[in-house]
Amino acid sequence: MSKDVIIGVDAGTSVLKAVAFTTNGKELASASTPNIYKTSNDGGVTQSPNQTWENCVKIISDLCLKLPGLENRTLVISITGQGDGTWLVDGKGEPTCDALLWMDSRSAKIANKLASLSTEEARFNSTGTGIFAGQQSSQLKFIESSSSDILNKSEIAFHCKDYLYMKLTNIKATDPSEACMSFGNFRNRTYDDEVIKNLGLWKRRSLLPEIIDGSKTTHPLTENASKSTGLKSGTPVSLGYLDGLCSFLGSGGYDPNKKVGNTIIGTTGVHMKSSIASETNLDLNSKTGYVLVLPMPNYVLQLQSNMSGSLNIDWLSSVALDLFEEFNIDIKSNELISKIDQWVDSSKPGKILYHPYISDAGERGPFIDNFARASFIGLKSSNRYPDMMRSLIEGLCLASRDCYLAMGSIPNEIRLAGGATQSKALRKIFASTLKTSVRTSNRKEPGASGAAMIGALATGIYDDWDKCLSEWVEPLLGELEDYDEDLASTYNKLFENYLKTRLSLAPIWPEL
Repeated sequence: MSKDVIIGVDAGTSVLKAVAFTTNGKELASASTPNIYKTSNDGGVTQSPNQTWENCVKIISDLCLKLPGLENRTLVISITGQGDGTWLVDGKGEPTCDALLWMDSRSAKIANKLASLSTEEARFNSTGTGIFAGQQSSQLKFIESSSSDILNKSEIAFHCKDYLYMKLTNIKATDPSEACMSFGNFRNRTYDDEVIKNLGLWKRRSLLPEIIDGSKTTHPLTENASKSTGLKSGTPVSLGYLDGLCSFLGSGGYDPNKKVGNTIIGTTGVHMKSSIASETNLDLNSKTGYVLVLPMPNYVLQLQSNMSGSLNIDWLSSVALDLFEEFNIDIKSNELISKIDQWVDSSKPGKILYHPYISDAGERGPFIDNFARASFIGLKSSNRYPDMMRSLIEGLCLASRDCYLAMGSIPNEIRLAGGATQSKALRKIFASTLKTSVRTSNRKEPGASGAAMIGALATGIYDDWDKCLSEWVEPLLGELEDYDEDLASTYNKLFENYLKTRLSLAPIWPEL
């Protein structure tokens, strides 16, 4: 039986997915399972590494059941996962504590202190990435100050996908995107010792794993991992780049021949565009966002990420669901979501202003404020639920514009992905708010797809990215949708007030 399947695994914060693709990018089957995380009143958000591994095993095993003979057909398996956070293991590869996730805000004060250091500009110029509470650098310093014994018995500080890669291959490594954004230099794709020293983490330098490029290197699946997953021992495994970057690849964000961007509105809102590393302009005033090295030589990904994307929609929907439950009315969440376009069409644009900072961890893009909070401004007694839902979606789009402007100019075309972008109303508001054209990627699982594409390059299915992208991405791009000129004028005025009120509210947030 020929090896004609690539498996992409995307270990998200709340869901793990495994997807089987043909070698030219057609989806064959998928499996998924929820991934549970715990929260605490002090801002902690943690996840069990052991449970995450068990969940990874489950979805791969389920995929084998869906595709008989998959163990003999699999050419390569490639792993991506949630970015930031801290996954610590000892010398035997056993977790020394539960993983701290990117949403964990306990290191907020430490992050603020690091951001105020005189060396911060040099650090930012090297990494291209702002300091915030969910980043591994801040979290390592938090653990050092609160539970240094955990670091003393730890050998490696991983990110989520790195931990799963170790479980599959016994190799302790990370990829260039995660390594450089926290501790390195995006121009030379290596760790930067001065950055590590300036962060006050030099004595923990040994925790940082080797950097490997999963688009060029694979390692074999171990015998133990083979018994657990059902895949054949020795199957090549590729360490993908972090999930946001893989989603960027999978949903068509990389196109050096056109001025395009890529927005993913999932749990978070992620806004991205590629640039040549040597020509990347950094905002040394705000010192926010990310610069992530791409698997293409000399190219990087500029990224600004809102802490909350569709989480805002989920929140407002849950408010309604709680009321229905009080009166024993059985309404499902998807029934409310299906009404969004109707509600938007029945309400007027720009009448209420909403700031979408609903995350308990505050905001990280295009500004960093761990105390940032969501707000409705301009409510009247005549306003109803549809008006609030529309303003919430407008707020998400205003936040997207804010992020793109922080990276420079708004692209001529933005390719959209994520569940919320299936809404025609949202796409129209988004295009008009940013005054750009949009098209939707019909790739169901862009993160797993991007990881699989990296595996395809690593195993020599493609000699270059152009051919890979033409087969995996271009056929799944939807029709180009233009913006509405009248709406664009309305949202241009609304954006001015969005910025004014955001700046005015900032001193109030800590008091709340």
